[in-house]
Amino acid sequence: MTDRDWYDDSAYGDVVRRAGRATRVGWTAIAGVLGALGCALIALVVICAAALVAHLSGVAYVDR
Repeated sequence: MTDRDWYDDSAYGDVVRRAGRATRVGWTAIAGVLGALGCALIALVVICAAALVAHLSGVAYVDR
């Protein structure tokens, strides 16, 4: 038999710590992905705005 008593809950504490660590890692990964998607969205908006400005300035220049 083991030398621990039947009411020893040290394994429970270890499981709780590992679950907390896994939760923190999961939320960190989610935040990283959302941050990267946010940066990509901002870059896409800036590129589209620059393309629109370039198109409109080109159209205005041709109409003169």
